Amino acid sequence: MEWGARMKTAPIVTARGAMKGPQLSAQLEGWLSQVQSTKRPARAIIAPHAGYTYCGSCAAHAYKQVDPSITRRIFILGPSHHVPLSRCALSSVDIYRTPLYDLRIDQKVYADLWKTGMFERMSLQTDEDEHSIEMHLPYTAKAMESHKDEFTIVPVLVGALSETKEQEFGKLFSKYLADPCNLFVVSSDFCHWGQRFISAENDEHLDKMVSAENDEHLDKMGMSIIEQLDPVSFSNYLKKYHNTICGRHPIGVLLNAITELQKNGMNMSFSFLNYAQSSQCRNWQDSSVSYAAGALMVH
Repeated sequence: MEWGARMKTAPIVTARGAMKGPQLSAQLEGWLSQVQSTKRPARAIIAPHAGYTYCGSCAAHAYKQVDPSITRRIFILGPSHHVPLSRCALSSVDIYRTPLYDLRIDQKVYADLWKTGMFERMSLQTDEDEHSIEMHLPYTAKAMESHKDEFTIVPVLVGALSETKEQEFGKLFSKYLADPCNLFVVSSDFCHWGQRFISAENDEHLDKMVSAENDEHLDKMGMSIIEQLDPVSFSNYLKKYHNTICGRHPIGVLLNAITELQKNGMNMSFSFLNYAQSSQCRNWQDSSVSYAAGALMVH
C-alpha cells in the first residue's frame, strides 16, 4: 500500500479558541513545570484527550514521565468517536502538523503493521474529525522538544474491539512495547456523567453507575484494576459497571500487550499519578467528564 505525502493540519482548540504555537508551548510548559517526574521513564502512559482547559494540568502528570533522550518512536492509540470501526486503522498522511512543529509518521512501522492484514486505513475526513489522537500531538511535541528531529510517531485509531481482538492487537504491539526506545500513549477520558452523555448503550445501565455512589468512586475502582495489569478483570469491571471510559479498548490493547510481555518474564508496574473532573455533578441535569493520568514503568 502506498501512503500519500499529505499533511494533516492539527490546530489545537482550547475552550473553542485556536492557540498559536508560542502561547500553547508556554501553557504546556507551565503545567509540566508544576509536576514531579518519577525515578524511571515511562514505557507507556494513559492521558486524557479533552480540551486543555479541562485536562491539560492532569495530562502533564503523564507527559512529565517521558524521557526524550531515549524515546525514538511514539505510538498513539486513540479510540474512534465518530466512525464505526471493528478493527484498528492507520492514517493516510505522512505528517501531522501541530502549532509547535510537525510530527512525522513512521512509514516503516506503518508498512509492517499494514502487512499483517489487521488494519484499515482512515479516510482523511475521519483523521481530521477525530480528536482522541489530535489532542495528544502538541503534548507529544512539547515532551519531545529537546529531541524534536530524532523521533517518529505511530498514530493508531482503535475501534470497538472484541476481547479476542484486544488480545490479538495486544500481542501484535507487545514486541514494540518491549523496545525501550518506544513509548505508548494511550488516549482516554474516564467517566462521562450527565444527561448529554446518555445513549441507548448506557441508559439502561445508569442505575448501576448510580449504585457505585459517584463517578469518582467508579473511576477509582477501574483505575485500581488497570494498575493490577489484568485485562480480564478490566473487561469484567466494564461489563459489570458499564463505566463510560471512552478509551477502554486502547487500554485493553495495552493491558494485553503487557500480559504478553509478562509471560516472558518482563517486570512492569503501572501507577496513576493524577485524577481530575471537569466539574462536580450535583443533580441529573449536571454533566462532568473525569480525567486520569498514569505511567507504565519497566523494572
